[in-house]
Amino acid sequence: MGVVVDELKKLRQHLLTGVSFAIPFIACGGILIALSLAFAPQIDGMRLDQSLQMLEPEWARRFLLTTLMIGGTAFELMLPVLGGYISYSIAGKPGLVAGMLGGWLSGNLTIPWDQAAEKVSAGFLGAIVAGIIAGYVVQALKKIPANKFVKPIMPILIIPVLSALAVGGLMLLVIGPPIAGLMTWMTDGLEGMQTGSAVLLAAVLGAMIAFDMGGPVNKVAFFFAAGLIQDGNIMVMGPVAAAICTPPLGLGLATIVARGLWREEQREAGLAAVGMGMIGITEGAIPFAASDPLRVIPCIMLGSMAASVTAMLGSVGNNAPHGGPIVLFVVENKLMYIVAIAVGTVITAAAVIAVKKLTQRQSAEAAE
Repeated sequence: MGVVVDELKKLRQHLLTGVSFAIPFIACGGILIALSLAFAPQIDGMRLDQSLQMLEPEWARRFLLTTLMIGGTAFELMLPVLGGYISYSIAGKPGLVAGMLGGWLSGNLTIPWDQAAEKVSAGFLGAIVAGIIAGYVVQALKKIPANKFVKPIMPILIIPVLSALAVGGLMLLVIGPPIAGLMTWMTDGLEGMQTGSAVLLAAVLGAMIAFDMGGPVNKVAFFFAAGLIQDGNIMVMGPVAAAICTPPLGLGLATIVARGLWREEQREAGLAAVGMGMIGITEGAIPFAASDPLRVIPCIMLGSMAASVTAMLGSVGNNAPHGGPIVLFVVENKLMYIVAIAVGTVITAAAVIAVKKLTQRQSAEAAE
């Protein structure tokens, strides 16, 4: 049992390594695309790049078309980087080729011999699966005994070629298509949701965002919402963006409002958490959750759920794959976005303060 737990911990670390390398690409690409979108003429039925062609003056048109291309390229690089660095974390440098290739293919799945086949995407889930498979395939290949004359070229030629063939074939023909079907099913289901089910989705995503504060569960929710932006659906990233910042903001508020409940270093961490929350970094809540997970994590999950549901009910959209007040300039329905963040922050703070006071009272009574 202990071996299984250790392997799961290692796998979690591999996933977090890949995510840490991918997030800057998402942030860069998303913000540059959002910048172009913010100034593009709103013309129904016309793509963003087409509507930008209508923009005047000419210098603004050229500048925003350039930022759109750069942002789009950064966004497209996210999947290969995610897959590549998950594989790198598992198997070192020899895993990069197969991991990046598998990540790229996860966003460009097609039947190689069918020229009429339409490309589909397995999204971030496909890139994660590709990275994991690539890493362990390369690890297995590294253990194969090799002649002393062949050994020097194993990591630079033989392992990359064999692992690329294995991972590429699996992604194109076996693993990728079902994952792409799942992603398509989720997207189609989301688009057809009525108000009730949309609220449920917002609540689930909000809880996932707060649960491990930047860990794998958080990133599943984040990448799901970010991927929908590429498909033109910004109404999920809005609730997720509100949920992202409320754990650190709420805990920071709690240390300000109820200073007597916290030690001096926790009050200092609270001020830092407020700053991190303002720029959409959920990890600002980690110091509090790490020291008191059973009380803190349920409270921040409640607050993020409230923020996410409020934003969904308020029809908040977000053009950038990021969260917090820092993305306000690319948010649709800005007032409700601010309200959603405020609601989640206040509920988080109130819940944490109430729970800490209750448990402290119970401890005092038990000691009498």
